[in-house]
Amino acid sequence: MAGTIKLHPSIDNGLVAGSKDFQGGTLSCKCAKDPVTVRVDSQCLHNHACGCTKCWKPEGAIFSVVAVVPRDKVSVTANGDKLKIVDDKATIQRHACRDCGVHLFGRIEDQGHAFHGLDFIHVELSKDKGWAAPEFAAFVSSVIEGGTKPDAMDGIRAQLKKIGLEPYDCLSPALMDALATHAAKKSGVLQA
Repeated sequence: MAGTIKLHPSIDNGLVAGSKDFQGGTLSCKCAKDPVTVRVDSQCLHNHACGCTKCWKPEGAIFSVVAVVPRDKVSVTANGDKLKIVDDKATIQRHACRDCGVHLFGRIEDQGHAFHGLDFIHVELSKDKGWAAPEFAAFVSSVIEGGTKPDAMDGIRAQLKKIGLEPYDCLSPALMDALATHAAKKSGVLQA
């Protein structure tokens, strides 16, 4: 896919199908010494490209790729003392390595939340093969709030569709782009 927009390293060359018999694997942070490791004893669900500004993204990526798994299938297996919550006021409590910054899992503690009981993970942090492929793209307009130029959005949506990921926003793409552009200008991320 030469000459295409680079969205995320794990999807830029197309989607890799998962294995229906896959039962999970190990996630590791990016530390060369004493990495945090997390065991996930489940196939992931609802894997998707996410444009929000809260999810961890590898250097240079426009989107994160994030999925959910049942909370009771996630366990920290090494160096958990290095984990810190990125923003304790956020709905999703993202547990990141304090040394390399990688988010190992996100957890919703609010028992009244619709997604309580699910943890958010980044399967790209696993060397294990078989994780379910991304199925869609969410919060696409939010990439503007991260600094992407609004005039790039048509190309980004076209690239997502070319890969096989339907882009979703709460309103029409043009309205979501306008809202995100306003928020990005207000915060100073995007110049007027």
